[in-house]
Amino acid sequence: MRAVTLIWRKSSRSGGGSGNGGGGDCVEVAFGPRGPLMRDSKTGEHGRLLHASPAAFAALVTALKR
Repeated sequence: MRAVTLIWRKSSRSGGGSGNGGGGDCVEVAFGPRGPLMRDSKTGEHGRLLHASPAAFAALVTALKR
């Protein structure tokens, strides 16, 4: 099986805080071969990943924009 390199992105509005409410608390998103993945930016590669179907992720983004 071939390893996939994920490109993690977070909002440009998240700021550069250290995760203490000063702007660094953010969710990062990457798009893998099976759909979107999300993680806490504070834990990075050492934290847990949340996988969502593309439809569920689109619904989440739509709800958040409201």
